[in-house]
Amino acid sequence: MENSIEGRAWDGEGIWGPLGIPAPYRQSPLLPQDRVRGSVSPTMTSTGQDSTTTGQGRSRHTPHSPPHNSSVILTSKRGVKKGAVPCSSPSLAEVKKKGRMKKLSQAAEQDLIMGLQELDLNLEPKVLSGTGLVFDEQLNEFHCLWDDSFPEGPERLHAIKQQLTQEGLLDRCISFQARSAKKEELMMVHSLEYIDLMETTQYMNEVELHILANNYDSVYLHPNSYTCACLASGSVLRLVDAVLGAEVQNGMAIIRPPGHHAQHSLMDGYCMFNHVAVAARYAQQRHDIQRVLIVDWDVHHGQGRQFIFDQDPSILYFSILHYVHGQFWPHLKASNWSATGFSQSQGYNINVPWNEVGMRDADYIAAFLHILLPVALEFQPQLVLVAAGYDALQGDPKGNMAATPAGFAQLTHLLMGLAGGKLILSLEGGYNCRSLAEGVSASLHTLLGDPCPMLESPGAPCLSARTSISCTLVALEPFWEVLMQSAETLEEDYVENDKEEGPWEPPVPQILAWPVLRARTGLVYDQRMMSHYNLWDNHHPEMPQRISRIMYHLEELGLAERCLTLPARPATDAELLTCHSAEYMARLRATENMKTRELHREGASFDSIYICPSTFTCAQLATGAVCRLVEAVLAGEVLNGTAVVRPPGHHAEWDAACGFCFFNSVAVAARHAQAISGHALRILIVDWDVHHGNGTQHIFEDDPSVLYMSLHRYDHGTFFPMGNEGASSQIGQAPGMGFTVNVAWNGPRMGDPEYLAAWHRLVLPIAYEFNPELVLVSAGFDAAQGDPLGGCQVSPEGYAHLTHLLMGLANGRIILILEGGYNLTSISESMAACTRTLLGDPPPLLAPLRPPLSGALASISETIHIHHRYWRSLRIKKVEDKEEETSNSELVTKEPQPANPGSAEGMATPEENILEAGTRKATSASPMEGSTLGQAKSETAVMELTQDKSLEAATGGAVLDQTTSEGPVGDTKLASRTDNQTTPSSPVQETTPHISPSNLIESLRTLELSNKAQKAPDSQTPEEEKLLGEAAGGRRDLDDSMLMGFGDTDKATFYAVTPLPWCPHLMAVCPIPATGLDVTQPCRDCGSLQENWVCLSCYQVCCGRYINAHMIQHHEDSGHPLVLSFVDLSTWCYHCQAYVHHQALLDVKNFAHQNKFGEDMPQPH
Repeated sequence: MENSIEGRAWDGEGIWGPLGIPAPYRQSPLLPQDRVRGSVSPTMTSTGQDSTTTGQGRSRHTPHSPPHNSSVILTSKRGVKKGAVPCSSPSLAEVKKKGRMKKLSQAAEQDLIMGLQELDLNLEPKVLSGTGLVFDEQLNEFHCLWDDSFPEGPERLHAIKQQLTQEGLLDRCISFQARSAKKEELMMVHSLEYIDLMETTQYMNEVELHILANNYDSVYLHPNSYTCACLASGSVLRLVDAVLGAEVQNGMAIIRPPGHHAQHSLMDGYCMFNHVAVAARYAQQRHDIQRVLIVDWDVHHGQGRQFIFDQDPSILYFSILHYVHGQFWPHLKASNWSATGFSQSQGYNINVPWNEVGMRDADYIAAFLHILLPVALEFQPQLVLVAAGYDALQGDPKGNMAATPAGFAQLTHLLMGLAGGKLILSLEGGYNCRSLAEGVSASLHTLLGDPCPMLESPGAPCLSARTSISCTLVALEPFWEVLMQSAETLEEDYVENDKEEGPWEPPVPQILAWPVLRARTGLVYDQRMMSHYNLWDNHHPEMPQRISRIMYHLEELGLAERCLTLPARPATDAELLTCHSAEYMARLRATENMKTRELHREGASFDSIYICPSTFTCAQLATGAVCRLVEAVLAGEVLNGTAVVRPPGHHAEWDAACGFCFFNSVAVAARHAQAISGHALRILIVDWDVHHGNGTQHIFEDDPSVLYMSLHRYDHGTFFPMGNEGASSQIGQAPGMGFTVNVAWNGPRMGDPEYLAAWHRLVLPIAYEFNPELVLVSAGFDAAQGDPLGGCQVSPEGYAHLTHLLMGLANGRIILILEGGYNLTSISESMAACTRTLLGDPPPLLAPLRPPLSGALASISETIHIHHRYWRSLRIKKVEDKEEETSNSELVTKEPQPANPGSAEGMATPEENILEAGTRKATSASPMEGSTLGQAKSETAVMELTQDKSLEAATGGAVLDQTTSEGPVGDTKLASRTDNQTTPSSPVQETTPHISPSNLIESLRTLELSNKAQKAPDSQTPEEEKLLGEAAGGRRDLDDSMLMGFGDTDKATFYAVTPLPWCPHLMAVCPIPATGLDVTQPCRDCGSLQENWVCLSCYQVCCGRYINAHMIQHHEDSGHPLVLSFVDLSTWCYHCQAYVHHQALLDVKNFAHQNKFGEDMPQPH
């Protein structure tokens, strides 16, 4: 009986064939003998899901529980064998019945086959390729006429073109002709009144342009500015059409002028039209896109875009910006983390404010990992638009940051995993021409699929960055389920060490090198590895078909032919001896000549092991195949690779086989990589097999050159391999302490949400801090949906995303090595998804993600608590939810800026009349109308000087703290906001009669004369006066004449506000009606006599927001911008979100004053 079995292999039909390979696939995706593990044999669907509906179905709580007939289980030193299954023989009657049914169905089967052959059964989506590029020389046809040193000039695009030409990137992209945005497209975001005004600049002379530009903050105008701004917006729209029309996968618009500061009806900060905002609305209205993610990594806050979308939950806006507690331009409290959006859009506006200079790549990457990526996956955008400013690069004169081009390549790569890869970058700032060109080049390389360069000195995010990230997480946690428990309560003794960080020193600039590869992905497989099989158990889960089914699927999808197939070779003894003892190798080699009974006895001496005469040869071949792939990757023959090998290896110990494993292929490959590189290469091993890789952990537990990270089922020590080896408390030994990281799941049903949460919070932060030179993945797929041993729910799409996120490390040098996985369909689909991602295809869209299981979050937190003492990147500590203490006691009063060549994007703006006092913690997640959680956390106490409810009367028109109020009749939006909201359904609600350029210029000349006495701040140097550009920051000193407070009587605080001297909406003021004004007139809607306001366009009287907010409603319905208070006769502009005092308002104010007090308004001296 023994000898009749020896030398034969399982052929897939229950017959042992002489060649050791399975018969052709002529059966269903899962054969009866493929069913493994458990007390029943449930059928599996084509997706690997359990379709059993009877009471004998699998238990969700104990998928790995032993069968009822425990007599068939071989006991071992560890208890339950890995993959032990019941084995019973069918009766003769059952066999005959199956044979008759098979014979009767042959004719029908042939008909079905013929029908299927006529169908296109390739359900795989067609993968887009190519990167679109819009780069038009016409965009260089404008510049500042009165200041040659202005930083936003044509030389920016000249430098970019030279860099891209030098690196051959222009030829690799698919070029698209730029087009001008149509007026109706611009009106999706901007008012017709404003567009018409900008259009008239084409006909102005230099003096007229200068006068108009002086009335905005940090802008210049040229006769070609309007044409170029339209062309810039249209360029982004052309890429939207190309990406959403499946012409290309992604794209970049290299354009100027920038756009992210432009508001609904206001130029600002070099920007005329908000290109990315227009593109988002265009995608929604013309391409039926429901959800758009906008990422703004320009060093300056894109306040224009925030104000446009802060009430729109269809747009997720993420900005990472230089803030310095409001000292950096645009000096807005709305730029802080507490500004999270309004009403139904709370949580959809995300600001990560940097409060120090010199922020590095690690800081930016940490913000992406901890905040942006988790929220984006929950939001599930259909398109990602990037406001790609490069003024955070080291050497930029405006940003004072220390990011590198390699860092921006990393950020680009991380975003390419979203929205099915539909990603468009639109150039914004960047004023060091060399660093700008290198940054654009790095992003474009990444869009084209080139590997991300290694970071020179990634380190960990600094303390200031982690504080900002933590504050942002606290503000966002109520709105995003994925952010639950995202910040940890850490032990103070370790966190306090962060305060010892030294002063910032700029790193040495890195010269990037982009590899030229013959092929991208290597593939190693050898069917000889199928000759290892179980002689006694035809139902054993570790079966030969595992690798052949994977290869069949890779070939079926055309993925194998896209890879470079590498020949496998046996591992040498020298290679094996780096991880295994000579005695163990000799013992295993001796099994080649053993009889069947001896093989059974030898296998039983190990834990969960079967051995056949070919086992040693197959294990040697599997390990050597991985070593061959390592050689190819390190030699630059391929970038990355997939090893479809068996038997698996991660359980194999130094001197023992274990858990289906004989030689530890990943460990041997790691040592081989270090040997051929000639030094202790930093190697990251990620083990996502559902079982803990005890062997790999033990081999490297005292070696700091190898970081081992395992995510596995632990179940409090009861899941294979049992014991505490896989506990989170296992951290390594001696110099290797901290380099063993275990995420121990204590139950089943772990799926995409749990693994992605672990990736974002733990795996990737540590990996980036470690900065590996090679990544090896123990890619077991037994955590996949439908696996009979794992009981978990990771999807093929989930594995693709995990792979993509790891590909940003180690210059893209990553190798996936097959470990476990015992559902043939699941492992085939999962490995195919990973291979497709290695080949450069974007990860597929994930199904809507449920919140991570609380037990999984507990496991992640436990590991973080243990390892934060070793890894600074894990110290995202919970902070008290409060505004910056350093600025709470300051009076921040901005006086109007004379918008002349001395004004700059780094100075205060007239619309930001922000006054703030102390803060207090909010007690409700939705405190007041339109206010976010973060905004409710900081309120201002202002003494009421009268019994009237009007706070304006108390301050003479002062604006309250911007976190809770925008003015007398505002709907609780931020005071610093300089524009109104335009909804997708109604781009423009009102138009203004066209004003001729001559009349406009005459008005502007008058305005210039009236403002003649205003000077630039005394603190400005002559160089600053000459440079019309973005200053690095610095709050202006308060004017001595400002009212700062009168003692501590009743703890009252007094504020003064300087109104805007002009706003672009004054032309909306209409003449006083013939019936005059009556300041005692009640609200037309509710009849209230308190705190009423009159609209200066239609002269309707309505109550303010402290009564019934009917004036707010009137503004939203009519779009009329300016209103006058009957209480203190102040004038408020909704569009500018500020008080305004101008000559055009004196008549109506004087009329109201006469009506209220019976005399003319006093004239200023």
